[in-house]
Amino acid sequence: MALQLCSPPGDALRARLGMSVTTHLLYLHGFRSSPQSLKARKMAAWIAQAFPHVTWWCPQLPASPRQAIEAVLAGVADWPRSRMAVVGSSLGGFYASCLAQQLDCPAVLINPAVHPSRDLAKYIGEQAAWHDPAQSIFFDAAYIQELQALESQARSTAPQTLALIAKGDEVLDWREMLARHQAGRVHLIEGSDHALSDFDLYKAEILEFLRLV
Repeated sequence: MALQLCSPPGDALRARLGMSVTTHLLYLHGFRSSPQSLKARKMAAWIAQAFPHVTWWCPQLPASPRQAIEAVLAGVADWPRSRMAVVGSSLGGFYASCLAQQLDCPAVLINPAVHPSRDLAKYIGEQAAWHDPAQSIFFDAAYIQELQALESQARSTAPQTLALIAKGDEVLDWREMLARHQAGRVHLIEGSDHALSDFDLYKAEILEFLRLV
């Protein structure tokens, strides 16, 4: 008897509606962070458990913004544009918004940085890695110019973005995030924090927007 493979939840409906189903998902961490961030690990677990057919990639990003974007673009060069999506947090959210515009793909932005060249200027020099203080990164002054170059290319968010913005963010100004991303879909969260510690509450919304359910 032939084995019939069942499509992941939502695939059949999306096919009938002529919508693409996400098969490749990119996650971009924030400044001084890593693939070991809690949100990255939770997303990886969600994908592995419920969507094993999806290609998942969460790279360790170099400190240089230019090198980070170049590395990601090289890594997704062979991905199908109509079937990929990206998630980014903080600085990774800024990168994700840039990539969503360039690659024309859906993006979930979690408390995304809006003016990273301004906000990160005070971190020039040696910085401890967030998840392993024994390791460090060197944030060069030249990286501010690289961020400025990316900011100069940034446009108002496209409709295919979902921005999760916490009013309780203690690092970034939620008003700036809202002003930058209001052209897309916005979930303005009362309270919470920069890390979005209540991340699990938004699982269903995130997965739906990423065309996974």
